[in-house]
Amino acid sequence: MATVTQGEGVRPEPRRWWALGALVASMLVLGFDMTILNVALPTMAEQLGASTGEQQWMADAYVVVFAALMLPAGLLGDRFGRRAMLITGLAIFLAGSVLGSLAGDVNWVVAARAVMGVGAALVTPLALSVLPSLFAPEERTKAVGIVSAGSTLGLPLGPIVGGWLLNHFWWGSVFLINIPMAAIGIAACVFLLPETSDPASPRVDAVSTALTATGLGALIYAIIEAPGRGWTDPLVLGMFGAAAVLIAALVRRERRAVRPMLDMALLARRGFLFNTLAATLVMFVLSGLMFVLPPYLQAVLGNDALGTGVRLLPMMGGLIVAARAAQPVVNRFGARAVVSAGLVALAFAALLGSRTTVDSGYGFTALWLSVAGVGFGFAVVPAMAGALGTLPTDRAGSGSGLLMTLRQVGGAIGIALLGSLLASAYRDRLDVTGLPAEAAHTAGESVVAAHLVAEKAGSAQLATAANSAYVHGMGLALLVCGVAALAAALLAAALLPGSPAARRTARAETPAKDPAMAAPHADARQ
Repeated sequence: MATVTQGEGVRPEPRRWWALGALVASMLVLGFDMTILNVALPTMAEQLGASTGEQQWMADAYVVVFAALMLPAGLLGDRFGRRAMLITGLAIFLAGSVLGSLAGDVNWVVAARAVMGVGAALVTPLALSVLPSLFAPEERTKAVGIVSAGSTLGLPLGPIVGGWLLNHFWWGSVFLINIPMAAIGIAACVFLLPETSDPASPRVDAVSTALTATGLGALIYAIIEAPGRGWTDPLVLGMFGAAAVLIAALVRRERRAVRPMLDMALLARRGFLFNTLAATLVMFVLSGLMFVLPPYLQAVLGNDALGTGVRLLPMMGGLIVAARAAQPVVNRFGARAVVSAGLVALAFAALLGSRTTVDSGYGFTALWLSVAGVGFGFAVVPAMAGALGTLPTDRAGSGSGLLMTLRQVGGAIGIALLGSLLASAYRDRLDVTGLPAEAAHTAGESVVAAHLVAEKAGSAQLATAANSAYVHGMGLALLVCGVAALAAALLAAALLPGSPAARRTARAETPAKDPAMAAPHADARQ
């Protein structure tokens, strides 16, 4: 197909709905990967001997690379062809999935996840940015909603599909499932998508990209390693210092750039800043919860992998329902009220969850998970729409890229910080009295490892102690989530723009504000 540059106008594309199917397939596989690994982590910890810190790296390698590369990847597509970069992203994602399915140790899994993060960074912004060349304005909002729904649908399906695979195959099957889906997406893009580009977009700044990746990597490394090494360990302090220097250098460079990749000046807009902060916090909490919950459901409550995936549905269901219902509620009460109420609901759910005990059972967990999902949905949809609604037309691309990048950073820090808090509290509370030194060290790595040691030693007491220690650590992590969400709710109520402007923003019918954009991997580049 001929190359179409943005701005030439939309010519009716007879195969546009088939092409839309290709984009849905691309987003669905990314939605899968957002949640499918969380269910697999306890099984991988058992079979690979992965500590809690190593599990954090398996989850965070993907998110850190995703966050660091998403904006420059989008610009590459704008300049050199979106279809070409989209196909390249799917091919890289496929290669990472093959590597993950063949991995034999933790380091290879981390490497595979990083490669998949590169692919996802290319796919996410470009899957939506090709739509203006396919659909006229009257069809575009519907198309954006369908593509975004593909990512949303992958969230609840990921744990269920992952659980089923783990019950019937080896842990590498959670990577293998991506291969046919990515291959179908590549074939569909090759035959159905037109090539589009925007040569006037900013150039990719290699130095800024390197500063972003290394700064985030150093910060996440320090947070993950601190519980094991100690917060005053020279290496940990050095990595925190390096992260501060690198991120400060990034901010300084981008503020001086004529056409920056990360438009920091947008943070001076109150509406953009505080709505972005709210959306970032939601990702912080959501990613942290999805990391700490599966071991509780699987190791402490004794569910298998499929049962664990099914038991995460109340939160996913609440999130999707609230995301779809948020727009009418915003139209009636204003975005500020809805964002604040969503954050209060999220805080209530987290504080309620922090009261979980070993004997609470799943019914109590399902209750607060449902409330948490509703809080997530009502907080993130109007926050995203409010942030994007403050942007002038000529800065919509850079603003949406900054918003999505900060959301992914929030997710990476959520996994690192809450996972580290959990690991430290678990290790401090675990009673390993009477165990040999090596067995005691292994049991302190994770609750899954403690159960394996208990099984080999025939010690029901150790299993009980591990369950109690893990629930204690999870309670502390949830308490931090609750306090942070409550503080954010107060800030939102006090500092977000007033409801009349918010209502006008909510009613603006632009593709970037479709409620389906609430999906954690849905990007708003238009």
